[in-house]
Amino acid sequence: MKERYDVVIVGSGLGGLVSAIILAKEGYSVCVLEKNNQFGGNLQTFVRDKTIFDTGIHYIGGLSEGQNLYKYFKYLGIMDNLKLKKMDEDGFDIISFEDENKEYPHAQGYDNFVAQLLKHFPEEKEAIENYCTKIKDTCDSFPLYNLRWEGKYDSDILTLNAKQTIDEITDNKQLRAVLAGSNFLYAGIEDKSPFYVHALSVNSYIQSSWRCINGGSQITKQLIKQLKKYGGEVHKYKEVVRFNVEDNNVTNVKIKDGTEVSATYFISNIEPKTTLKMVGEENFRKSFYSRIQSLEGVISAFSLYLVFKPNTFKYINHNYYHFKNSNDVWTAHEYNENSWPKAYMASMNASKKDEEWADGMTFITYMKFDDLLPWVDTFNTTAEKNDRGESYDEFKSRKATKFLNEIEIKFPGIKDCIQSIHTSTPLSYRDYIGGHNGNMYGYIKDSNNPMKSFIASKTKLNNLYLTGQSINMHGVLGVTIGAVVTCSEIVGKEYLVTKINQASE
Repeated sequence: MKERYDVVIVGSGLGGLVSAIILAKEGYSVCVLEKNNQFGGNLQTFVRDKTIFDTGIHYIGGLSEGQNLYKYFKYLGIMDNLKLKKMDEDGFDIISFEDENKEYPHAQGYDNFVAQLLKHFPEEKEAIENYCTKIKDTCDSFPLYNLRWEGKYDSDILTLNAKQTIDEITDNKQLRAVLAGSNFLYAGIEDKSPFYVHALSVNSYIQSSWRCINGGSQITKQLIKQLKKYGGEVHKYKEVVRFNVEDNNVTNVKIKDGTEVSATYFISNIEPKTTLKMVGEENFRKSFYSRIQSLEGVISAFSLYLVFKPNTFKYINHNYYHFKNSNDVWTAHEYNENSWPKAYMASMNASKKDEEWADGMTFITYMKFDDLLPWVDTFNTTAEKNDRGESYDEFKSRKATKFLNEIEIKFPGIKDCIQSIHTSTPLSYRDYIGGHNGNMYGYIKDSNNPMKSFIASKTKLNNLYLTGQSINMHGVLGVTIGAVVTCSEIVGKEYLVTKINQASE
């Protein structure tokens, strides 16, 4: 590692790596610093019993030729080397409810999306078509989502509430629940979640849905390969503890081992609350600092990773969003000890193009960080191993048993197929991914107060920028676009977007 670079990026999540490649391609000397053993943030995978599991990326949308994420990935140089498996065209997501034995598909392609739902709601053609139009129109009004460098979105769009907007489309309560059924993608809250977040989250999956064969960490590997190709560097076990500031400029970052690295520009890909503390409260306006510290993180999750005995459980080429009943679609995060879990997402990894049997399966449900308060002062990662104690293991085991009993109702006989069970809690997400209180998707966006959670990528310090899932939007596409926004501040938006478009012409 050198003492000085043009750009130092703190954190190697998707936003940090994409920013690094963009700037390295423009001839800047770039260094990415990561505190953990694995690069990639939410793109990380782990292996149990020779089975690969994803921590955050369960499927990706918009990767067919000409679609938005395809174009971004093409520009980054990683598109052609990704190993992908297309999900079921007639239902990449299945919405189901325990109180009625039916499954409702979300299909790929808007015409097909309408056609597949019409089989269940024959009288609702107009409503389903209106829903699709509303999604597309909303997405069209975000310039960078459509790789346009000019244009501004209509700020009124930010105040539309997701539940309200969907409810206005149809009076059919079941259809409302089905249309909103994948709101786990942004942890939907009925009186807060904006419709634009819903639209941006589901649109690219309806365009096309894909699984990463053998996990999402291949995206990290390809990004790092491209970064190195352009002379960029990436270093692990380099935990930055402080940004040093003089005369409204960051001069260098201090690493835990005592070394310091200086640069012309600094980009933080770590949680904004943490970033601000590391830079120093005194370097920001009081009102800004207080607003960021007061932001509420999205809820966290409890995940169950099942490794199956060989040839016992069939591979399923779609995801499930399963609820105890349709009334839980917007309130699954409001649970108590008895009612938990009210809903879950079920997904599996693809290990090859054609497969009959599944290696393993992941089930994710909401869990509040407060459920983990007894162990909040413990910290455990591969880089820093610690034991949280027997009581924590007992808690995880109790929750896993309860969760599995719910899963068995939807998938009868699944328990008999299990070789081993593994779990992660909000503390795992906090320690490995670095999200505040283990939040899944950054901070809660509120249609009643859209500007409260708005964080600009350029800070008031002359050379400090922010990127990652709390800036702009979460998700693979949202974070990629966010990195483009961040780098536009340095190289210019029109110039950068033109280059991205040219790459796939």
